[in-house]
Amino acid sequence: MNDGTGPTAEADVATVSPYRLDKYLITVGRFRRFVEATAAGWVPAPGSGIHAHLNGGEGLVDSSGAAHEPGWQVGDTLNLRSTVADWQSILACEPVFHTWTDVPASHESLPINCISWYDAYAFCIWDGGFLPSEAEWELAAAGGNEEREYPWGSVAPGTASLYAITGCQYPPGSSGCAGTVNLAPVGTAILGAGRWGQLDLAGNLGEWNLDWYGNYVEPCTDCVYLTDVSYRVVRGGSFAADARNLFSAARDGDVPASRNSFYGARCARSP
Repeated sequence: MNDGTGPTAEADVATVSPYRLDKYLITVGRFRRFVEATAAGWVPAPGSGIHAHLNGGEGLVDSSGAAHEPGWQVGDTLNLRSTVADWQSILACEPVFHTWTDVPASHESLPINCISWYDAYAFCIWDGGFLPSEAEWELAAAGGNEEREYPWGSVAPGTASLYAITGCQYPPGSSGCAGTVNLAPVGTAILGAGRWGQLDLAGNLGEWNLDWYGNYVEPCTDCVYLTDVSYRVVRGGSFAADARNLFSAARDGDVPASRNSFYGARCARSP
């Protein structure tokens, strides 16, 4: 379904075993329940969060072939907040643009932003899943062997927010970035559904992936990049991105402790 206007020669040889990827980004309402759980003392168990359905319970294989994903580490817990007040402070990371509200209000169905990689990883463990690997995320975004330019196909996203929430063009007619008004409730851009039904794979918020931002290793079979290269992978573009950031092959990354209004996440699960 690639008409030649998007990136070329971007296919990477990868084999991905069956898994499930959430239809929606994590919302403010869902994250609020996670905040309450951590404030009550919940923390991820060491070693949790791996793809336990793979390789006899050992999870994804490092791209080097020498190790498997380690799961949550004891030291990772130092990056989480343990009181509601601390969460409220850190989730208001950028004036005007953060989606969190201290009490439930009109933002509950907006995607949660200002979350770090650690927050995203811990949330998915708490929610019974795990962060998707980059290969798993791109499989969904590119529609597998269809190698789609955008998650929905080859149609340009346009400015009407039908395919993606991007360019600060939501609500339709907007002419600049004004704040959380430029983010949409998850699933709003219904024509942007991927091959298997996921929405907002492009736009609204970029999505933390499990991998460190390294060079692809091919062939890759149920693999993850585990070598620390400072940045964790972020995929999918955001509400303020331009069209080239929405391509299924587009990559980005940031330090795992980073929090800003452009990053969120969605969880994956065993088949």
